[in-house]
Amino acid sequence: MNRTLGDCLAQATADLAAAGIDAAPREARMILAHALKLPQGRIILELGKRVGEEVSDDIDGMIARRLMREPLAYILGKRAFYNHEYRVTRDVLDPRPETETLVRAALEVPFDHVLDLGTGSGCILISLLAARQRAAGIGTDISPEALAIAAENAEAQGLGHRAMFLESDWFDAVEGRYDLIVSNPPYVSRDEMTGLAPELAFEPRQALTDEGDGLSAYRTIVPAARAYLRPGAQLMVEIGWQQGDTVATLFREAGFEQVTVLPDLDGRDRVVCGFCAS
Repeated sequence: MNRTLGDCLAQATADLAAAGIDAAPREARMILAHALKLPQGRIILELGKRVGEEVSDDIDGMIARRLMREPLAYILGKRAFYNHEYRVTRDVLDPRPETETLVRAALEVPFDHVLDLGTGSGCILISLLAARQRAAGIGTDISPEALAIAAENAEAQGLGHRAMFLESDWFDAVEGRYDLIVSNPPYVSRDEMTGLAPELAFEPRQALTDEGDGLSAYRTIVPAARAYLRPGAQLMVEIGWQQGDTVATLFREAGFEQVTVLPDLDGRDRVVCGFCAS
């Protein structure tokens, strides 16, 4: 006999909770809504509805993947980030709420041309362009697969004509000067990787760690950035919560002015920014 939606929801919630997954009820609803192609708000209204065998199998399959600690965003193939929804796969990082701190900081300054180094899914660049109707930008990445996802996301948001994506190892293929450079580079040290949440094992390792002390990307980006910034422009980078002082020092040593470390919503250091005076 086919299960009801209520049966599926109860079982999914129990299985996720037993595995120690946070927000098990919410994740169960998201998985069911995705399988049934329903808005989440409809789930509670459809609990008595019988679920076909194919959909039931889909639900069980997604729950099994989540129990293996695969990130929910990869299972659903999408992630909400700063007012928009982005397609994500295992070729790109799962966008995090902490990264919205970088977007909010960038939207506090004027820019018409922006460069996003290590763009991944494109969520930072696309969020910025969506909020600035006259702006255009370039997103770079060393991964062709990530660039394909970013370009797809830009098209989905109607921004394909204002966003260009370029295969480049940081600045290697970049030309011109910009009003703003942003980046969320790999900043997890090799030693820290073993202590991370199991979900991160599914994410592209090269986007998480430099296989060193977590600072090598900043040592490359920060000194080189001034050559690509117009006078008065800004460089903004996301950081690990313990890296604020060190990265701010790199900014000052490279000649940036008004260097600031900004916190995320949890009060942890999250973004370093500085002005290029000349």
